[in-house]
Formats: sequence, structure tokens, C-alpha cells
Amino acid sequence: MKHRTGWLPGLTTLRRYQAAWLPHDIVAGLVLATMLVPVGIAYAEASGLPGIYGLYATIIPLLVYALFGPSRILVLGPDSALAAIILGVVAPLSGGDPMRAATLAAMMAVVSGTICIVAGIARLGFLTELLSKPIRYGYMNGIALTVLISQLPKLFGFSIEGDGPLRSLWAVIGAIVDGKTNWATLGIGLATLAVILLLARNKRLPGILIAVVAATVVTGVLDLGARFGVTVLGSLPQGLPGFAIPRIGYGDIVQVLIGGCAVALVSFADTSVLSRAYAGRLGDRVDPNQEMVGLGAANLAAGFFQGFPISSSGSRTPVAEAAGARTQLTSVIGALAIAFLLLIAPNLLQHLPNAALAAVVIAAALGLFEIGDLRRIYRIQQWEFWLSMVCFVGVAVLGVIPGIGLAIVLAIVEFLWDGWRPHSAVLGRASGVKGYHDITRYPDARQIPGLVLFRWDAPLFFANAEFFKERALDAVAKSQTPVRWLVVTAEPVTSVDVTAGDILAELDEALHAQKIELCFAELKDPVKDKLKKFGLLAQLGENNFFPTIGVAVARYLEINADVTWEDWEDRVAEA
Repeated sequence: MKHRTGWLPGLTTLRRYQAAWLPHDIVAGLVLATMLVPVGIAYAEASGLPGIYGLYATIIPLLVYALFGPSRILVLGPDSALAAIILGVVAPLSGGDPMRAATLAAMMAVVSGTICIVAGIARLGFLTELLSKPIRYGYMNGIALTVLISQLPKLFGFSIEGDGPLRSLWAVIGAIVDGKTNWATLGIGLATLAVILLLARNKRLPGILIAVVAATVVTGVLDLGARFGVTVLGSLPQGLPGFAIPRIGYGDIVQVLIGGCAVALVSFADTSVLSRAYAGRLGDRVDPNQEMVGLGAANLAAGFFQGFPISSSGSRTPVAEAAGARTQLTSVIGALAIAFLLLIAPNLLQHLPNAALAAVVIAAALGLFEIGDLRRIYRIQQWEFWLSMVCFVGVAVLGVIPGIGLAIVLAIVEFLWDGWRPHSAVLGRASGVKGYHDITRYPDARQIPGLVLFRWDAPLFFANAEFFKERALDAVAKSQTPVRWLVVTAEPVTSVDVTAGDILAELDEALHAQKIELCFAELKDPVKDKLKKFGLLAQLGENNFFPTIGVAVARYLEINADVTWEDWEDRVAEA
């Protein structure tokens, strides 16, 4: 049974469930449901899908995550960060057909879920950590802008044709200039947005629910739909989502696969951060690999039950916490409440204006923007700030899918850059300071005649091996005395590949031609084992490897007795 509960944390929680938690979970679940409904519908509309699919993407995934998810409190569902990705795939492929759009989005959820489950089982939960904070900020700011622009037509009460965020923004401006704004729609939308933003800081008040209910009541009582052309949600289909295998054409596969991968990346990056944050607050420990499995299972369920890709929610989870949630039973109660709504009262939201839904999405998009920390990054390291800006512009100009692809490429380049052109230093002996240090940092440091201590601050691999050779030979060439030994102080070198091994052999031959010995100090045993496999230990000689720099220096001075050298520590000891 231990193995089963390891993959099914919900069973473990159920076995340890305390009766005192039940009232809290029930109340929190009902409060959560009041927010899940309008948000789910709004994010479905933002994703280019009919609103009902937002509720379908909420019910079953919440139940599945309660079983497979490791977090006791995390709430999953449709998310503003994914809306632009989903819209970027389904809008051009669906041709305006809502059923086709729903099928494409469901298949994206299946792809995303499968990727997350496989990655979780393979224990690849660390992969999202490869995206640096500036890159994450860049693509999330780009996604936030894309989501915001996509909702402006609904807010102003007209429709546009635009391909890409900037073209859509230009089309919106053109429509406003041409006088196509529906002022009643805009008034409802702005009022809803204002209420949401004003109540956002008060965690005790459900600002979104208050704003949406008020907009719905005003629209219904004043009959704004018939009198002023304010578009409304209309009646929802009665009944629960059924099991369905999404079937797409061969021509759609590539785009759906790319979109599903992008969704998996973004959703797990967000979920892992949020999950760790709440685990720390609750004193829990969350396994990122199990988190990936839980997220994948929830997405897979969404795809097979007429939903679309989902993620964790940074807005709904705090609502559940503030309402007193103790366990995932809160999400189960929320899901059952939505199911009850669809079965008993599908007409309850028929007067909900689309402009109010747009306001909900816009408020969420505004919350996605990261400005403050980017200012800090600009002050600390400007090149990372501009890297973030490139990602932002990439998403805004190229679109979400190509923009995220650009972010991944930049992340790889950023990762390789530090290893491709790493820091290196020639070391000397500074008076009054123990050890050997970079002579550019300690200009008064003395170098032992005929000995070059060369430190390389990175692994040695194919991309930087030639640069290592150039820097080492340059250090020899710049020595103020004829060089007899070049000692590589190799503590920072954590790995050597075949290409680098061959370059070391070439360096040894080049130095031997100048009658210079190549030696290593502080080389880690696993790296030394690799050099042995490459045949370099035999070429260089076992005696040319030293455990510390001090031992290497002592051996050099012992062999080269004609070298005049007085260490400051020796003078202190004599005194």
C-alpha cells in the first residue's frame, strides 16, 4: 500500500484526515466555487473557446489532482498565463468553428498531460529551473500583454481581425478611431474592472464574485443586451462533461504538439513555484516530480473530458486558503458545486456580460506583469534585463508559441555562455593573505619565477576547450620570467569531455616544445579518472598531479633549486 499512496498522495491525506477539518473544507469549497465559475468561463473565452468549456476544464481536473497532487491546498484550473498559448494555436487552426477549437484545445491538454506525467516519472522535475528568472519574466510579461490585448475588443464591444498581438492592438486602435465602441459595453467592463482592482487587496472579500454578480444583475435588470447591444454569456448547456477522445487532422499535429509542450513548460514552472511557496507556509515538503505527475494527470483528465489545458492558480489558491481550506477536499467540494450548478441551474448566468468576463481576464493579466523585480535586475546586471526584454518583445511581436521558443533558445545560450567564455586567472602570492589569488585583484601579488599558476573557473568541454588553450598559452607568453612549469589550478573544473581531453594533449605538446611542464593541482578524482581513460595521465605523468597548490609550489621549488623565492609566511615564522 505504501507504493500506491506514494503515487496517490490523496489517499495518504484521506487516511490521515481529521474530522475537525471537514467544516473548514466544506465552507472553503463553497467559497472557492463562487470564484471558479466566473474565472473558468472568462479564461475559456480568452482562450478562444465557448465559456462552458472553462467549467468542464475545472470539474474533473480538480477531482483528479486531489488524488494525484502532492499539495494539500493548491487549486488547479484554467489560467490566464495559458490563455494566450491556447488561443495562439486554436484560433488559426479552427477557422472560427467553436467545436473544432474545443477539440484542438482538448488535444493540447492531452499532449501537455502526457509530457508532464512522463517527465515526472522520469524525475525531470528540475528542468523548469533551467529557465532563469529574467527569461521567465520576459515571456510572462509578453504573455500578459498578449492576453490583455486579446480582451480589449470584448471590453470595447466590437470584434476585430488581427494576427499577432501588435496587429491586434493596431486593429483595436483603428476600431476605436472609427467609432465602433459600444459605450454601454465599455461602461460595464470598466466598472467591473474597477471593482475587481479596488477589492483585490482585501483577501476577505471575493472581489471577482462581487464585480461579476453586480455586472450580471445590472445587465439583466436594465436589459442592456436588448436595449444597447451588450453581448451576454447566455444559457449554459445543461449536464456534465462526458468522456471524449479528441481527434484532430494530420495537418494540425505539429502546431498542437508545439503548443502542448509550451503549455507543459509554462504550467509546470508556475505550479512548481506556487506549490513550493505554499508547502513552505504549511510546513510540508512537495516532491516536484510528483507535482509534475499530478499536474499531468489533471491535464490528461481535462483533455478527455471536454476541457483544455490547465495550471495552478495564483488567485484562486489564496481564496481557498483565506476561506480556511485544510486539504484537497476543498477543491473536491468546489468541483461538485460547479457540477450541481450545471445540472440544476444552467440559466443562472445567462445575463453575464462578456465585457465583465474580459475585465476578469484583464485584471489577471495585469497581475502577471513583473515590473518591480526587473528594476532590481536592471540595477544589478543590465545584460540580464535586456535578455528579459528580448523575450518580452519576442512574445509580443512573434506571438506566444514562437516567443516561448525564443525564450528556450535564449535560456540555452545563456546557460552555455558562462561555460563557453568563463573567467580565468593567473595566481600570485599576496603579502598577508593566505593562499594564491588573482593578480588582477591583488596587483601587489608576487609570482614565483618560472611558475605560472593558471586557474580555470568552469568545466572543460567542447565549447570552451580551444579558449582554455588560448588563455593558458597567453598566460605563459605574458609571464615576466621564462616559464618552466604551467600549473592548472583545477578545483573549479568539474568535468572534462573527449574534445577537451584532446585539446589538453595538444596543449601539453605545445608546452613541451617550449620545454615547459604541464601540471595540475586540486583536480577532482572523478575528473582525474576521466583523464586516465583518455590516456592523459600516462602522457603527462602521475607525478604532475598535486593535491593542493601548496604541494605543487613546494615540489617546483624542490626540483628547481636555483629559483630564488622568499615567502612572506617564512619571514613571519623566522621573526
